[in-house]
Amino acid sequence: MVMRQLLLAVSCVLALTAQAQNDGNKLTLSGSIQSDMLLPQSDEKIGAEKTEDFQTNTYVDLLLQHKYVEAGARLEYLEHPLPGFDDNGFDGWSVPNFYVKGKLAGTELTVGTFYEQFGSGFILRTYEERSLGIDNSLLGGRLMVKPVKGMTLKALGGRQRRYWEWNKSWISGADMELAVDEWIPTMQQNDTRLTLGASWVNKHEAPDDDVVPVLRDGQHYTLNMPRYVNAFDVRANLNIRNWSLLAEYAQKTADPQYYNGYIYKKGSAAMLSTSYSKKGLSLLLQAKRSENMASTSSRTEQSTHNASMLNHLPAFTVDQTYALAALYPYATQTADGEWAYQAELGYTFKRKTALGGKYGTNVKLNYSYVRAIDRQFAEGFTSNTLGGSTDLAGTDGYTSKFFKWGDQTYYQDLDITLTKKFTKAFKLNLMYMNQRYNITQIQQHAGGIVHSDIFVADLLYQFSPKTRLRMEAQYLSTKKDEGDWVFGLAELSLAPHWMFTLSDMWNCGNSDPAMRENNTHYHYYQALATYNIGSHRLQAGYGRTREGINCSGGVCRKIPAQKGFTLSYNYNF
Repeated sequence: MVMRQLLLAVSCVLALTAQAQNDGNKLTLSGSIQSDMLLPQSDEKIGAEKTEDFQTNTYVDLLLQHKYVEAGARLEYLEHPLPGFDDNGFDGWSVPNFYVKGKLAGTELTVGTFYEQFGSGFILRTYEERSLGIDNSLLGGRLMVKPVKGMTLKALGGRQRRYWEWNKSWISGADMELAVDEWIPTMQQNDTRLTLGASWVNKHEAPDDDVVPVLRDGQHYTLNMPRYVNAFDVRANLNIRNWSLLAEYAQKTADPQYYNGYIYKKGSAAMLSTSYSKKGLSLLLQAKRSENMASTSSRTEQSTHNASMLNHLPAFTVDQTYALAALYPYATQTADGEWAYQAELGYTFKRKTALGGKYGTNVKLNYSYVRAIDRQFAEGFTSNTLGGSTDLAGTDGYTSKFFKWGDQTYYQDLDITLTKKFTKAFKLNLMYMNQRYNITQIQQHAGGIVHSDIFVADLLYQFSPKTRLRMEAQYLSTKKDEGDWVFGLAELSLAPHWMFTLSDMWNCGNSDPAMRENNTHYHYYQALATYNIGSHRLQAGYGRTREGINCSGGVCRKIPAQKGFTLSYNYNF
């Protein structure tokens, strides 16, 4: 398999080179190397295990570009992968990404592996996110055509990647987008844009012999699995000057699978989002309801790494970058469903005013709230459908009223951020976050709602054009889970080459005596040195990493505890 892929990639390169020579057009080669390495050490206190002497995730990307043709390939080496990537099939190496793309007169044809997203991703989103271990590309073909001005048509088909292989099911789909404003000059003159879209995705999957049989009333039953699962999406995006409005609705036919407990209920997702933006002011209001919208290319998939995930539902929560604000991240509940709301307001007080001062002051307020949907189960059945439970297998699962909430809050946060520049050299960010996190629902841990208050101070001082110091002080207070945490960071930048970082996160305890007895009081320290020169970036470090959850856009991955020396190298050419 690997040799075939390598030969295909080499053939693409040779074909492009010959074409470029014939046409006399320039052929360009670009690429990148990313290698993250760890020399692990055991640490019984934090639960870090040394399973190998050396671990690395290494990626080499190559891209050849020509006026009419493009080809790319990626080598991935994870024979001894980093912690968190060393189970469920991550270990190995191959060239799983390779493609050739031809472009001519509004037509684009891709053969090989590719990524695609229809609309907001409700029914199809394939992408790569290395920090989460996600690469769910499709192997097959995609055709994109712009037959007339303002119209874009796409058609695709292929099999989805699962680690080093491809799932057996066949994924096909089509998408159409109409830019209505390009046909109506009056709309353009009034700075008005309207885009309409419609999508369809089909999964063809043969019945599986290993689906858990149903035992009910003393009788064994074999589920009749649908060979075809269809999903549809419609959307409209209207922009009028500073205003934007997006409405989208998706529906999926019966799709019994591991994540929904093999029920036959249809899935749906609806979203309404509006925003306003002008200099010094921004506003975002959005709501989303999803129900039974877990979608995979393998109905028996049980991976904790979302390996066969076909779609994406945005979380409607802020992707926090501060360590303690990201300690309890939200994961979208695609199987059970959710009502999600978000409101965000940003305002800049003008310079030379009482609140703006000499340089102006920016304030951002965000509120996110995620609630269970109403689910009414038939008498005699339980509500535990997640994780392949057969309690509801073979049934429609439950009924649900569209606008009615369920009895659980999954997540809630209210955070306010203040950004103030006091002098040309000194800048300060302050953040307060009040968070409610249902750790039982999101992480399947006992504990119910974890209520926490998080305080962050982020200071930046510019000593000279090439020297600056950034410092962070963070505090998380809670009477639940592991109790209180503090975090400190100092980062010295010596442009253009050097950066030095020291940080420590400490589980410092809780005022509750019962919590103090179970408190770990462990320090998670890190020391990093980074050197940049040209297109090269080298980072070396040593420290501990806490076991936890890493999330991006509502998609999460569990990170095991680790300790040791780290080395990272990045190169772009």
